Amino acid sequence: MPKELGRYLNSIMQKEIIDKKIFLYDTTLRDGTQAEDVAFSVEDKVRVAGRLDALGIHYIEGGWPGSNPRDVEFFKAMRKVKLRNSTLAAFGSTRRAGVSAKDDPNVKALLTARTPAITVFGKTWKFHVEKALRVTLEENLEMIFDTVSYLKKKVDEVFFDAEHFFDGFKDDPVYAVKALMAAAEAGADFIVLCDTNGGTLPFEISDIMKRVREGFSRRHPALLGIHAHNDSETGVANTLAAVREGAAMVQGTINGFGERCGNANLCSIIPALKLKMGIDCMTDARLRKLRDTARFVYEIANLPHYKHQPYVGESAFAHKGGIHVSAVVRHAKTYEHIRPELVGNRRRVLVSDLSGKSNLRYKAQEYGVDIESKAGAMQQLLHDLKSLEHQGFQYEGAEASFELLIQKALNKRLRYFRLHGFTVIDEKVSEDEPPRSEAAIKLEVGGVVEHTAAEGNGPVNALDAALRKALERFYPSLKSVKLLDFKVRVLAGVQGTSAKVRVLVESGDGRDKWGTVGVSDNVIEASWQALVDSLEYKIFKDGKKRRVKK
Repeated sequence: MPKELGRYLNSIMQKEIIDKKIFLYDTTLRDGTQAEDVAFSVEDKVRVAGRLDALGIHYIEGGWPGSNPRDVEFFKAMRKVKLRNSTLAAFGSTRRAGVSAKDDPNVKALLTARTPAITVFGKTWKFHVEKALRVTLEENLEMIFDTVSYLKKKVDEVFFDAEHFFDGFKDDPVYAVKALMAAAEAGADFIVLCDTNGGTLPFEISDIMKRVREGFSRRHPALLGIHAHNDSETGVANTLAAVREGAAMVQGTINGFGERCGNANLCSIIPALKLKMGIDCMTDARLRKLRDTARFVYEIANLPHYKHQPYVGESAFAHKGGIHVSAVVRHAKTYEHIRPELVGNRRRVLVSDLSGKSNLRYKAQEYGVDIESKAGAMQQLLHDLKSLEHQGFQYEGAEASFELLIQKALNKRLRYFRLHGFTVIDEKVSEDEPPRSEAAIKLEVGGVVEHTAAEGNGPVNALDAALRKALERFYPSLKSVKLLDFKVRVLAGVQGTSAKVRVLVESGDGRDKWGTVGVSDNVIEASWQALVDSLEYKIFKDGKKRRVKK
């Protein structure tokens, strides 16, 4: 084929993709809740639905009202909520064998949800029909047709999820397509092809989608959709392949929550559609809410954020190697596939023993510090950083400690108190009672000596409480500081020395969060270092005047 003709045909295909309308269908509140460790209350689901609406998701699948009371309560609660951008959908199965759709309790429950859209799933894999449902192949087709046609008379939109479609098509393509035809002839608005077991690969998705589109879509008005699971780590790729072959609806979940290995991740699918494939499925302003939405859902689910998640993760645009940072500073495209701001994320430059001067220069600029204006400061900082990391310190999650390290290199590091000493007691007086922890501390601020003690849930908590108690008299703003997270990691010995521990502390004051680090072969000493950095950072940022120079 001549190159000119190939480019022309490719441009036509790309234009077809750009011009098409893609509907985003979120199933976090139903399929996502089937993930291990994910459980939403009714109020949680209402709040998440509000965020999905603000993001501009076209359809929100709220749950299965026929399966549990919580979803019934959710749909009742949502009657009081006005969605501005999204359509709420209830989810359920086709009717049971031997019962008409109008008499089936689960179908009735779908209607009592009073949603403008309903999604029903049905079997398209002959193996499932015979082994799971234990009905005849013809009866299964009647169940699909009866359910969809009955619901279509009652609600605005009905979507049919063709469960296990790709496995069914590979097993018996004729019967799998007959199941689609039954739903389409009954009036389904969308026929969603499901890779329920998540085992189909992208090239198979493309081939089957193409064959279905050519043999089915041209004879039926229903649009095609895709619902992929991630058991083969191809959920996102399968979804994008399906879109390229004609899928007009993409189903998925925020952060890829879902049963087993999860569902296709909308936080990757949406920017790929808009920024990579040129499909305007969401406004620029809403796309910038993507990272905040992802983090919100993690918080509501009470799960840690996956920092390496593409597009929206904390590490998605993090740069560590000095050569990378040097190039990114000159032009972001050298090591970034999109601008992080497009999805509400930000560029981060990490500091470690791999750092070059470009990393340190970039980080110093983040803090508003001109480190190159002082002779030798950059070299001193680089020397200190590499030496400390060799000892086990790590500043990737402790940027507050690193900012204080910059101040030290500039000879501006000021100490806000001087320690005279502390004692920590951890005492267990009975086998049946928990240990009792107490810390006593003596320190000096501006010539005034403070000696106090406090109890706590463990020695570190007791030391933290005693330190705050001693300092809050002089620095009242420390009352707002809370210890948000505390991590201890045992490190391998360095140059034959005994094992050390690294303590990472995350603190916050209601407005900001910051991380600090300490390293020692004694966990109390390592904790002390991190706690001191945490409180000194707060005082430093508040610009307090009472200081004791180190």
